[in-house]
Amino acid sequence: MRVSARRALPLAGLAAVAYAAACAKIEAPPGGPRDVAPPRLIATLPDSLAVLPAFDGEVEFRFDEVVSEGGTASQGTGTGDLERLVILSPTTRVPEVRWRRNRITVRPREGWQPNRVYRVELLPGVLDLRNNRATGTGAVVTFTTGAPAPGTTLRGRVFDWVTGRPAAGALVEAVLVADSLPYRAAADSAGRFVLGPLPAGEYLVYGSLDQNRNFRREQREVFDTVRLAAGSTGPIELWTFPRDTVGPRMTIARLDSVSATLTFTQPLDPRQRLDSSAVSVRLLPDSTPVRVIAVRTRAEQDSAAARERAARDTTRRADSAAAPPPGQRADSAGAPSRQALNDRLIVQVATPLAPGSRYVIEVRGIRNVNGAAASPAAVLAIPAAPAIPSADSTAADSAVRDSLPAGPARPRPRDTLPAAPR
Repeated sequence: MRVSARRALPLAGLAAVAYAAACAKIEAPPGGPRDVAPPRLIATLPDSLAVLPAFDGEVEFRFDEVVSEGGTASQGTGTGDLERLVILSPTTRVPEVRWRRNRITVRPREGWQPNRVYRVELLPGVLDLRNNRATGTGAVVTFTTGAPAPGTTLRGRVFDWVTGRPAAGALVEAVLVADSLPYRAAADSAGRFVLGPLPAGEYLVYGSLDQNRNFRREQREVFDTVRLAAGSTGPIELWTFPRDTVGPRMTIARLDSVSATLTFTQPLDPRQRLDSSAVSVRLLPDSTPVRVIAVRTRAEQDSAAARERAARDTTRRADSAAAPPPGQRADSAGAPSRQALNDRLIVQVATPLAPGSRYVIEVRGIRNVNGAAASPAAVLAIPAAPAIPSADSTAADSAVRDSLPAGPARPRPRDTLPAAPR
């Protein structure tokens, strides 16, 4: 059947309107005072600590206004803006996170499993349509699908041992030993975490630096772990560090006329103490031994330098005695502090390092922080001293330059140039 041109125009107009409506982006209406108030969470469903054996709905976070879906929609890959704000436990899969105007809903991709304790955490960071960010500490909904109501809450703090500082935003994972179910949370900006309520039992607690922010502990991410007996709740200290089954390698750089800095590819075992017998220095090409008189860590070198400065300036001795040792970082919250890991050694020899010479330095049996040992060796090349021209050669060079005819490539001496016109 043929459609007349007169009827085709209204149909095309209706199709264009429908297409525009389908592609329209929800935005705040123009005009009026600017909205600067952040979205406010007004309700969560279901009720916290509810026991719901036949639950088949969605966990819901409801706000007092329409919130933003973000620039990247939820696709089930964990990369959506709202997906990055939700932690669902215990599951190893990315949950279904849906935007419903003034609500955010969550459910596990595999469905709710019976007789489990579920914990759904919404992190801070929800935006409204004016990009106002919700403040506060987020929200947590905990309920069960038939299991007894939980009552265990774990508290503690995660540190980055390499830097000696709190690990802001670290991933905390508590694995229930009885059934290997993982419960997860994110540490705050000071590395603190509160994870609970959880089922009672024995836990393996992991703290890791979640570099890609996917709420998953991955193989190459640094971590620490502690085992908690049933009934223990903390406080827990987790000091993350890299783990490598291969011992450290090293590079060498000259520090001064009698010292060299050895820089290793991995943090060193802080319990290991090396003396001069563990390091050998040989002058090439004959491998002539050079006596080593001291081996220090970077912190020990800094402490020695500080003591020398204090000895020269007695007025600063009281201040230096009251200050913490170099490399030791005080914890503002009063928790026990631990020295940052070290990846360098300072080697001092008895005789000055000769210019233009090459030395091979070997460290025997050095261990990384998780105990893997190696005996790395490397060559230190000392630059040759610059040649200093003698007085006779300087005079001869001047005589040769003076004997050359003046030309475009050789300007006249200053005293033979014509005087400038007045």
